[in-house]
Amino acid sequence: MRKIVLALAATSLTVPALPASTAFARDTGVYHGQTWRGSDGRTYCRKPNGTTGLVVGGAAGALVGREIDSRGSRATGTVLGAAVGALLGRHVQRNVISRCR
Repeated sequence: MRKIVLALAATSLTVPALPASTAFARDTGVYHGQTWRGSDGRTYCRKPNGTTGLVVGGAAGALVGREIDSRGSRATGTVLGAAVGALLGRHVQRNVISRCR
């Protein structure tokens, strides 16, 4: 009984030490980064959704709005500046001419 328990303990220690084999992804040749070919044969281009521009524009707009609204608590200028900056940053990022062919 003691030998069986020692054998099980030894195998339980060696199993996690074995490297896990990685599964290779199938490369169908359809999707490569920014462009992909649809099932209809057309080539499609991945466009930015504007999230980065939204965040950067909101932060910059909040700082500008805070400086413009110099009276009182400055909360109104900060909130309005953040909203306008976020919308402007999102618009700029979404409408950048992409380099996809």
